[in-house]
Amino acid sequence: MRVAVIDLGTNTFHLLIAETTGNQPEVLYKTNVPVKLGEGRINDNIIIPAAFERGVNCLKTFSQTIAEYQVSEVRATATSAVRSAENGQDFVDAVKERTGINIETISGDEEAELIYQGVKLSGAITKISLIMDIGGGSVEFILCDPEKLIWKKSYNIGAARLMQQFFKSDPITDEEKNAILFHIQNQLADLFEICEKYHPEILIGSAGAFETFAELIIRKNNLKADIKTAKTFAFNFDDYIATSIKLLNATHKERAEMPGMTPLRVDMIVIAALITNYVLGRTKINQLTLSTYDLKMGVLVSLI
Repeated sequence: MRVAVIDLGTNTFHLLIAETTGNQPEVLYKTNVPVKLGEGRINDNIIIPAAFERGVNCLKTFSQTIAEYQVSEVRATATSAVRSAENGQDFVDAVKERTGINIETISGDEEAELIYQGVKLSGAITKISLIMDIGGGSVEFILCDPEKLIWKKSYNIGAARLMQQFFKSDPITDEEKNAILFHIQNQLADLFEICEKYHPEILIGSAGAFETFAELIIRKNNLKADIKTAKTFAFNFDDYIATSIKLLNATHKERAEMPGMTPLRVDMIVIAALITNYVLGRTKINQLTLSTYDLKMGVLVSLI
């Protein structure tokens, strides 16, 4: 059976088309588009008109590709930007009317479950682990071991939300960093409680910002690794810390010129580094792995 998965993230829309005959799905096509649905007023719970139109037009293009591949089943999931927006349902209705695509707006809990299923498929979970998925609107944390999911939760502390609320200077100031950390430490109290109980040994970063961290390190050190084809990438912890500190101290222009940086993440990567470093410090984890499999692959698993 040929299936299509559409992931409508706050920053990026993804399309994945796969053949599901046999045990392992074969990916035939994948793309992503920086739609920036959360641009401008995500903290006001509004999809602004320009972002609304970008989203619909992107899905028109996805619809044409799906038709070309003669897909028999489509699952489109919308996350934080759509579920929190007052005009989120208007967007879902407009997409249905103008593209024929039915969008399912999933809860943060469902999002975390699908991320877990995707990461599990990558083979990254080899010991008690904390999975972290940094989106534009929300951040999901999943505590698990190789056999089971132990605990999961979605928090509205995504990179676009924090950037719009706190990140006004170039480079980011200590005052802005401290404001962000104060905000997230209050939000994440229950996460640190559960980690105190289970002591995860490794942080698994689910795609997104963690792919950018990996690309920056691979390019800087001339490593023989390809994030586009790899399921996982094990970070050298010292390399990650050095890279994150460099990102936090750099100007917008300096970050934009770093080999491996994508335009969408030039500013949001600062927020991602800040959150990641804080979580690593609070949980005393010193192992970090990337899973390139994320929510999209979790949705694909649900279709098989």
